[in-house]
Amino acid sequence: MNIITKLKTISMFVTGFVLPLAVSAQEAKHLELNQAVNIAVKNNNNIQIAELDRKVANANYHQTDAIFLPQVSVGYTALTTNNPLNAFGFLLQQESVAAADFDPSKLNNPGATQNYGASVDVKMPLVNLGLIYARKAAKKQDEVYKYKAAYMKDYISFEVQKAYTQLQFAYQAREILSRTLVDVKQIHQSVENFYNKGLVQKSDVLNAQVQVNTIESALAKAESNIANASDGLNLLMNGGDDSKSQLYITDSLEQKSNLEVSPEFSMNRSDVMAMQSALDASKAMVKSSAMNFLPKINAFGSYQLNDSKIFKFQNDSYLAGINLSWTIFSGNQNRSKVRSAIFQRDKMKREVDDYIDKSKLEVNKTARDIQDLNIEIRKQQSSVEHAYEALRITNNRYKEGLASTTDLLTSQAQLSQQQLGLAQAVMTYNITRYYQELLTTIK
Repeated sequence: MNIITKLKTISMFVTGFVLPLAVSAQEAKHLELNQAVNIAVKNNNNIQIAELDRKVANANYHQTDAIFLPQVSVGYTALTTNNPLNAFGFLLQQESVAAADFDPSKLNNPGATQNYGASVDVKMPLVNLGLIYARKAAKKQDEVYKYKAAYMKDYISFEVQKAYTQLQFAYQAREILSRTLVDVKQIHQSVENFYNKGLVQKSDVLNAQVQVNTIESALAKAESNIANASDGLNLLMNGGDDSKSQLYITDSLEQKSNLEVSPEFSMNRSDVMAMQSALDASKAMVKSSAMNFLPKINAFGSYQLNDSKIFKFQNDSYLAGINLSWTIFSGNQNRSKVRSAIFQRDKMKREVDDYIDKSKLEVNKTARDIQDLNIEIRKQQSSVEHAYEALRITNNRYKEGLASTTDLLTSQAQLSQQQLGLAQAVMTYNITRYYQELLTTIK
């Protein structure tokens, strides 16, 4: 790898980790990881949307309370007619029929007759097994959104941990590049002094200047990445006015303590429980559709007040009864609903099984990734030590005239590359550990 390729590699290390956002001048604010997570759990829009979905599902479930509770309605009706049958019926409802009302001429030509009636109607379901199982399905659907809301909190917490770690890396990259820039400028100054004495070629000075320019460019990108990562973290925390960028200062990037975390997959994980509840809901809907073949029994009642004058409430009457209805054939509608519900249940069962299998694979893969990253970090630490020693030896040889300027610049670039590689490995390890916690969290 030549010197130019190494410099390009250094620049690539400090870009591409966060989504670019608009950046403006801002005041830095120190933020701890736990503080960021707590703010996000409280304010994040996705979590609030999940909570609203849960409340909607709960409200939908309580709509099924109508299965056990009566429906009561109150009405007031004003009628007028000259129809002989209806007119005589009004008299009966008003309990005002007299002998003169049976006069054939009056019966046939009653004239305009009014009736003003107030009524209270009650309907009460007694037996409806289809609605009972539909209520059970609604209850399971309520549980689905409860578990989804819980998982959303866990997921947003992970996203905050990930964004915070990326911001830590951005600061670490800036620190490494700042130190590198100081060293490279010293090399450049030394090469210029040697050139003025006629000890080195003009190309050596130009190579040193190229490396200074490259490190300065990478350092500028590192500064932008700090602002970008801060904006991304602020978005997760729903930190306020989007037109104003908030720059956050983090704790230093260090490898997360290697505590034992059980890599075992658990069926009690929130997202898995949501899938299981959705499957239970689909099973209940199958039973609900099947129960529509059975008869339904409902009670009903009505209490009425009728009078020939408006806003008079006399001459009461009531009507009460029980209704049994049984739809023997519905044009294959019920049969098709049962088949559709069965297919939905089978589809959901396969989706749950597939989700569980993929989750188990992800848990196992993450455990192996952590092992690999532990090895990578140890190798990078060793490489940094070797790069330090190589730079020291090359610098001494350069002072004695036994190494070229290109050799010295290459050693310096190699050290920066290994330092950034170590920081990146630590960042990836920490993010992977947070992801493992997400995969193995049981709520």
